Amino acid sequence: MMNDNSPVNDKTPDMQEMQDRPLLQEPRLWQNEQWTAQVIKNDDDDGWAVAMYKAGESEPALVGPWTMGRDKKNPKPLDGSAFITLVKTASEFVRRSEQQLHAQLNQSVTVNGQDSRITVLLRIVPDEDNPYAMLSAQEEGGAALAEVKVAAGFKFNRQTAQAWVDADFVKP
Repeated sequence: MMNDNSPVNDKTPDMQEMQDRPLLQEPRLWQNEQWTAQVIKNDDDDGWAVAMYKAGESEPALVGPWTMGRDKKNPKPLDGSAFITLVKTASEFVRRSEQQLHAQLNQSVTVNGQDSRITVLLRIVPDEDNPYAMLSAQEEGGAALAEVKVAAGFKFNRQTAQAWVDADFVKP
């Protein structure tokens, strides 16, 4: 039993709570600071899908199937636990996509130099008009040995890296 003298809980929410708190909570649209979940008609069939949009993006980061409601005609409304799950799934999908893109654009191999092991790196710069790549070499301690600009389609593998090191870093 509470009495009138009980302390009021005036604890302010922390940043994480504020970011997770949905700004909109509608049956087909939930939104927080970073994500928007929107239930949409599935173009492929009579079902429904949910699209997850990252704040500031016009294209969805992820689109997946959505459950039909009890009437088997309309979608099940979004709720808090579904939204949290969708945000986690979409965030993980975006993170993995970014990691995959980074791996495609940044490659490295370690080869033998005259006196030590040398790490050769290829960093592709995906410029829309003029893509290119930077080929660089580093000593074991990380000190830069050489860097040259090459075509974005440069064939990079252990053999081409070793040949570049053996040629004293002359532009391939």
